[in-house]
Amino acid sequence: MTKSENRQSSALQAINRFLEAEHIYTEYTDIEIEQQSQIADEFLLTLSLAYLAEARCYLELEEHETALRRFQEGSNVIRSRIEKYVKILLTANPAAYLQPQFKDVISLRRITKIYQWFNPNLDENDVFEIERENLFKMAAFPYEWVESLPPAILIRDEVPGVWFWPNTEDLKREADKRLPQVFEIIESMIETNRRFESYQTEIQAISQLGISFHDWLKLTPSTEMKPDGAELMYIIPSQPINIPT
Repeated sequence: MTKSENRQSSALQAINRFLEAEHIYTEYTDIEIEQQSQIADEFLLTLSLAYLAEARCYLELEEHETALRRFQEGSNVIRSRIEKYVKILLTANPAAYLQPQFKDVISLRRITKIYQWFNPNLDENDVFEIERENLFKMAAFPYEWVESLPPAILIRDEVPGVWFWPNTEDLKREADKRLPQVFEIIESMIETNRRFESYQTEIQAISQLGISFHDWLKLTPSTEMKPDGAELMYIIPSQPINIPT
């Protein structure tokens, strides 16, 4: 694979496979989200990987514009589905994540970052106002939200009951155990989406700078001393570049 013609041939063959994978996993993802499945996030990750790999093949062919277009299309497909799934995981009452037992685990600041992904203009006070009524509802009816929990968080059959069927307290107890982990899944999916979009920004920069993808990969830090433990490399172009938002 050190020969460019071999890499190009392999990239062309792989593109068709990734296009097929995108079609298949988009359908699978939609089914899992519709069913509010507990594994929809795994399908979203696989779908993201398919788009990334396809774009990487176009970059290997130095087709920057095509790679960027595929990134843009993939971003629309993936973000819309992550939004749907995140809303499912936030439950009918997102204030559930602000219950007192989670005060050392899930802060208002962490929840605000989730809301800011939907609307960057929100701050912590805005989020509190959004959840104010939900908090009072949670206090007045502590078990009501449990009855509407999606299968993505809790399937009633998974919870053992005292007799043959778990009661509401059993369901809430199990749900409370899972919510911190579910919140991490929400954060992980949003981070996946942000990284996907950052790759798109990187391609835009490569295209505007007029540098080949292979030369971009060969860029190395300057020989100047860098702080201990530093792993980042900053690329400062001689002229500002315009990255659309």
